[in-house]
Amino acid sequence: MNTFGNNLRLTTFGESHGVAMGGIIDGFPPGFKIDFDSLYREIAKRRPGSSALVTARKETDKPEFLSGISPEGVTLGTPIGFIVRNSDHRSADYEEMRHIYRPNHADYTYMQRYGIRDHRGGGRASARETVNWVVAGALTAQWLESKGVSITAQLTGAGSTDFSHIIIDQLMKCSQSETSLTLSEDCQKMIDDKIMEAKKDGNSIGGIVTCVIEGVPVGLGNPIFGKLHASLSAAMMTINAAKGFEYGLGFSAASANGYEYADRFVASDNGLPLKTATNYSGGIQGGISNGMPIYFNVAFKPTPTIMIPQPTVDDCGNPAMLRAHGRHDPCVAVRAVPVVKAMAALVIADFMTVSYIS
Repeated sequence: MNTFGNNLRLTTFGESHGVAMGGIIDGFPPGFKIDFDSLYREIAKRRPGSSALVTARKETDKPEFLSGISPEGVTLGTPIGFIVRNSDHRSADYEEMRHIYRPNHADYTYMQRYGIRDHRGGGRASARETVNWVVAGALTAQWLESKGVSITAQLTGAGSTDFSHIIIDQLMKCSQSETSLTLSEDCQKMIDDKIMEAKKDGNSIGGIVTCVIEGVPVGLGNPIFGKLHASLSAAMMTINAAKGFEYGLGFSAASANGYEYADRFVASDNGLPLKTATNYSGGIQGGISNGMPIYFNVAFKPTPTIMIPQPTVDDCGNPAMLRAHGRHDPCVAVRAVPVVKAMAALVIADFMTVSYIS
């Protein structure tokens, strides 16, 4: 499937080394004025070649909007079509991989599923696909901000250096969002140094992205199928290299007790809406938002393509040695930060547009 969402839908197309990536956004509310400067800045955060911590591939990643937006930059309520041209792909770097299956990649499973694969950068299985999600998510995040919903995401861990538990612990114990996702310079340096160490070794490491969503109204989600946290989880686990999702207490819930970790309700000055004294639930109870900040962690595996030779097999089952070439991220979680934010925006907006009236 190449379509995400129910009420607000994104359908994407394109291959990593093709002419362009692109998508169609259907169900976007009409009459919304887009801030294009802000939109391009947000999209640029995912762009390759932006720092020494990411792949050196150079792409402008500036979308060309083809429909659904007036000359004045106002959404029309009709499908918003866009493309993002590929300009710096080097297919020759992947020629050795034409008949070799890369460990921890989708090469083998993709071939078994479709009987054909695009070896050039992974084709549709490439993380290049996520540029489409960030374009749609950045656009959607602007609309959410106009409704009082804000989303922030931050790389909080890389390899054995992990600060995510510190931020999550603060969010659990706050009656409102009283913590910043911005790490100190010392913490950021420790993460950056860990990534650069892996890059120097021709290796890669995994990472953790923490996301906080504030201003979500009470009542989003469903009690059985279509739970809000299940939808967020599905969206995050769609991201390339994502291996784990936890919200609220997460895996700490297994060692918690009911009395100590209960979110006790507190009435506002006018009685309603209610708040909770703590936020161990992560802003979601019974699959439905309770008005408190929603927060979660997403764990990403190490980038599977590394510069160290690896034993594998070819497409005939013969032993082979993979000697990768090209430009690859030493820690894919770095550029996953805006992707996490984008997918969170698409999920929240998908639920909010159910009751939207222009």
